[in-house]
This record gives sequence, C-alpha cells and structure tokens, in this order.
Amino acid sequence: MDRAAKKKLVATLNEVFKDTGVIVVAHYSGMTVAQMTEYRSRIKEAGGAVKVAKNRLAKIALKETPVEAITNLFSGPTCIAYSDDPVAAAKITVEFSKDNKQLVVLGGAMGATVLDIDAVKSLAALPSLDELRGKLVGLIQAPASKIARIVNEPGTQIARVLQAKSTQDAA
Repeated sequence: MDRAAKKKLVATLNEVFKDTGVIVVAHYSGMTVAQMTEYRSRIKEAGGAVKVAKNRLAKIALKETPVEAITNLFSGPTCIAYSDDPVAAAKITVEFSKDNKQLVVLGGAMGATVLDIDAVKSLAALPSLDELRGKLVGLIQAPASKIARIVNEPGTQIARVLQAKSTQDAA
C-alpha cells in the first residue's frame, strides 16, 4: 500500500470513528474468504460495513476521536464492524461469531462509551432500530383501534338488547 492510499484509509477510518453509532472490534484469524464475504454482506444489509486495516493505521485514525479509548483492542488480526444503527453491527457480529468460532469479539465503542465483550453481547440482545419503530407504531395505533371499538360497542349492545327483546316477545 503506498503512502497516499494509507493517508486515504486513515482519513476514512477517522471519519468512521467520529460519526458512527457503534463500532465493534473483533479478531478474524482463521476465517476463510467465503466466511468474511458472508460476514461483510450481512453487515452491509443492515446498513453498516466491515473494514480490515493495519492496527498501526487504525490507531493513527483513532487519535482525536470520541472512541480513542479503544486503541488497546487493536492487536493481532482485527477487523472493525460499524453501523449507524446502534444495535445492528453488534447484533450481526455476535450472531456470526456464534456460528463461526474464528470471529472473536474483542469489544467496541458506542459514542464515547467503551464496550467490553459482555457489553457488546448485551447491546446485541436489544431490539434493532427498525424493530423499535415497529413496536412504537403498534403502540400508537393500538389506542385508536380501542377507541373505535369502544365507540361502536354501545350500538352493538343496544342491537343485542332489542334482538333479545324481540325474541322474548315472539315466544
């Protein structure tokens, strides 16, 4: 990699470290190209990305960012998974590491908060942003349907009373 490409990679990683919602750092030693491609595609589907960079370059990119405290995670063959959705990268990385033992989660960061392995797993257990939006829409719609049911209920009750009265009179 020439000097210009290294500078570009450092600048790109610096922007990633400044702007993303969550960053997960993992070892990928022993993963096949097919496994890594599958991992990248899963993260990409969720709106994130996976980067593999030299640790020295990643540490340079971490300087003067809110997540500078995760510098110690960069040793050995590491990859960085990130996404704007605060849950997506963590969820996919933890799920993928269960099936592929070669991917070992080291930790990460969410905003300025450093996450250890357990915190990343806890974050992965939370519902995604889309799931939360769906639940919120359901909660908003629920009162409207209940109100409609309550408004219609008195008319239904009157009809039942009249029907019962007419069958009683007929008998």
